[in-house]
Amino acid sequence: MFPKLFEPFSIKSLTMRNRVVMPAMGTRMCHEREVTDKLVEYHRVRAAGGVGLSIVEVSAVHAPSAPNCFLSIAEDRFIEGHRRLTDAIHGEGGRAGIQLWQGSIAVAMDPKAQILVPQTMSVHGFEIPGITVEQIHEVIDCYGKAAARCVEAGYDCIEFHCAHNYLPHSFLSAGLNHRDDEWGGSLENRAKFPLACIRAIRENIPEDMPLFMRIGAFDDCLEGGMTIEDTIEFCKMTREAGVDVLDVSRGNIVTAANALEVPPIDLKPGFNIDNAARIRRETGMPTIGVGRINTPELAEKILEDDQVDLVVMGRAQLADPEFCNKAREGKTDSIVYCVGCDQGCLDGFANLRDFEHITCLRNPLVGHELDWKVEATDKPERVAIVGGGVAGLMTAETLVARGHEAVVFEAGDHLGGQFVTAGKAPGKHEMEVAAELMGEQAKRSGVEVRLNTPFTPETIAGEHFDRVVIANGASPTTLGLSGENVHVAHDVLEGEPVAGERVVVIGGGLVGLEVADALAVAGKKVTVLEMAERAGADLGSARATCVFGKLAKLGVEILTSTAFAGLAEGGVRVKSGDEEREISCDAVVVAVGSRARDNSELVAALDAAGIPHCTVGDAERPRRALDAIREGFLAGLED
Repeated sequence: MFPKLFEPFSIKSLTMRNRVVMPAMGTRMCHEREVTDKLVEYHRVRAAGGVGLSIVEVSAVHAPSAPNCFLSIAEDRFIEGHRRLTDAIHGEGGRAGIQLWQGSIAVAMDPKAQILVPQTMSVHGFEIPGITVEQIHEVIDCYGKAAARCVEAGYDCIEFHCAHNYLPHSFLSAGLNHRDDEWGGSLENRAKFPLACIRAIRENIPEDMPLFMRIGAFDDCLEGGMTIEDTIEFCKMTREAGVDVLDVSRGNIVTAANALEVPPIDLKPGFNIDNAARIRRETGMPTIGVGRINTPELAEKILEDDQVDLVVMGRAQLADPEFCNKAREGKTDSIVYCVGCDQGCLDGFANLRDFEHITCLRNPLVGHELDWKVEATDKPERVAIVGGGVAGLMTAETLVARGHEAVVFEAGDHLGGQFVTAGKAPGKHEMEVAAELMGEQAKRSGVEVRLNTPFTPETIAGEHFDRVVIANGASPTTLGLSGENVHVAHDVLEGEPVAGERVVVIGGGLVGLEVADALAVAGKKVTVLEMAERAGADLGSARATCVFGKLAKLGVEILTSTAFAGLAEGGVRVKSGDEEREISCDAVVVAVGSRARDNSELVAALDAAGIPHCTVGDAERPRRALDAIREGFLAGLED
């Protein structure tokens, strides 16, 4: 299967077993900038899963500006940890690369890290002094010394990060570099710093060791930034300086283009390949394609069409570390596909308060490969799972994998629960497909599924179960409203028709915004009411950028700090501060969240029968799908 994807690739001393690259995704699995056992196992598992090249996450080269939550290779003391990491990857037949990085304003995640910017700039009222010429040469020297450490640590290649507003890109882009000395002005001058860094790396690694470079195709949303023509010219300069392979990305961290760096479901798979293909064609350099390449079919097509030489498939291997092995063996039905939600990867990395490290909605084991083991039980049980949503299905699959018998009772006529409903929103069909595949995989694995079959106290008396997991989700809140033109958001997403031209959506969370999207796409004039100061509080940064951008183009009006005060003749009453007024509309859609179902009668019956039980997911408390799936998985690990 997929002959181009699994064709070996060689450049200089590097030979990869296939054309799949695990990119340098930040994980926050390091500790005090050091490689940890957790990080080693995370990479080892994916190397065992068949990936061709694992590029270890961004590693700081300059000690004063090395943030605590990133890896560092800026001092000799870090070499031993990196050696453990390369040994683990090599032990599974993979090849190991490392991405060298100076993060500029991104290091502000650690308040102790020195922030280096091309010239003095003001950020949120704080003035950051521009980098001095002395510091420029200091950082260049650090790139060279870091490269030498990478060789000692056993890496097979190095990637120089020159994108996403980090320091080399900040010098390169006229949208960011406004210096008036030899390090600014013309493209040739702006290129001096990144070219000097490249030469320093090249001088400190073997001649036959390949040097990769991550570069943005162009500067989205950045006035005066790099055009694709500028990028092509710069890449030709880097070829002369010693770069062998281009890794063509998109996005930056100072504009709305931040959504392109870790693109969510709102962006189509492979959205950046045309740019990579053009850069490859006009530079003549081997090139890596990046941008939501999440299926082996898409990857194979890109390579078959000779658009790029290699493909980045990062989140695809978070969701399923066995992605490559399964694809190579033709087991595509069993692949757990990334759906571009960004809940566990991007949002998990950025949210320092709620996340220890990154995770994945589809794969709770990310970062816990050492802690949580799906091991055979020595006490097989018959377990009933009440509800066939994603939490219940994850519980059932995990139980069966361990040797238990799992029976899923689903009151409705299909599996997947609200994940299927979420997939009805415009542009989110991948989620619906993922839920359907999850149900099919559960059945193939040996889970017994009973559709249109509620689990009741009578069920308890009718057959034996050793344990029960309650995972029957939540039901939408209706605010007690009713009427011919009053609808619930979930029903609208499922296809319930909405009459009239003007619609008010009560609630500006994710569901409210997505139903507003669906209605606006259908030609309705939509107003969203949100009582909080901002809408979309439950959206991560990338999804928020895409969702709000689309709603603005569709003409959706979003009223924040505006509470629904009641229905009125021909519309609704709203309250903003002390002011109350009416908004005319033909229909109202309620999207104010959900409530866990009342399972008190069932719980009482289980207690009376002496049957152990637990509640997971939205049945416990409505939250994100990420939380529900994680809880389902952990319930499956329990004996």
